[in-house]
Amino acid sequence: MDLSTVTHVTAARQRSDLAALGPTVVPLAGGSELFAYPRAHLTGLVDLHSFGWPALTVTGDGLSIAATCTIAELSRLPMRAGWAAHPLFYHCCTALFGSFKVWNVATVGGNLATSLPAGPMITLAVALDAELLVWRGDGSDEVVPAREFVTGDMTNVLAPNDVLRSIHVPLASLQARTAYRKIALSPLGRSGAVLAGLLLIDGTFVLTVTAATLHPVQLRYPALPAAEVLARDISAIDCWFTDAHGAADWRRAMGLLLGEEIRAELAGTATEAGRHS
Repeated sequence: MDLSTVTHVTAARQRSDLAALGPTVVPLAGGSELFAYPRAHLTGLVDLHSFGWPALTVTGDGLSIAATCTIAELSRLPMRAGWAAHPLFYHCCTALFGSFKVWNVATVGGNLATSLPAGPMITLAVALDAELLVWRGDGSDEVVPAREFVTGDMTNVLAPNDVLRSIHVPLASLQARTAYRKIALSPLGRSGAVLAGLLLIDGTFVLTVTAATLHPVQLRYPALPAAEVLARDISAIDCWFTDAHGAADWRRAMGLLLGEEIRAELAGTATEAGRHS
């Protein structure tokens, strides 16, 4: 859709160019969501791709994902020795409802910043205990845990003149075993519930619930919990919601079902690993 009220686009090449951001001037990354609806209040865009940020950077303590990294680029992330969590990246990419054309323009940062409950990059970042680098409009930097970034349906911690710069996934999460479940009311429909489990090397178990809840919910245990403990904690989640993609009671039921499947799967991989250690 054309944004007919936009009169100028700024190609950002240095951080000072972001000073143009505000209520009527917004960042442009992939634009797959930005150009999806009329936005008559907008007068300008600031193109973040002009920064030329490397999409994916492997460091000694993990992986840095630029906010402008596309879903297509992330889906092609090479496997590295010891990265047991590697399959989760592709699983979350395939949870994005869209054609290859969308994959080639939609960005990781854009998916997070849009903050739809079903945003699969939200699932990925929260499940892997990622930290998000936010460039604040006052020139300061802030590192925000991914689990605290999204605050509700299409709301997050960004102010109008802030920019999400990058996502850092720690090495411990990359080395963890993962399990993933997604369900939707139709084969090509938006996700009704997406759950991901993480089993760290030290035995810590983390279950992340998204798409079914207004904001990501993370349940954390020092070791794999018993089935009844996990079911109790999933049942206690208080932000299930109803929309065209699923009713709250159905989403809660799917959370219980898929959460137990994940717990059982990771319990099995932990037992198998123990046999070979």
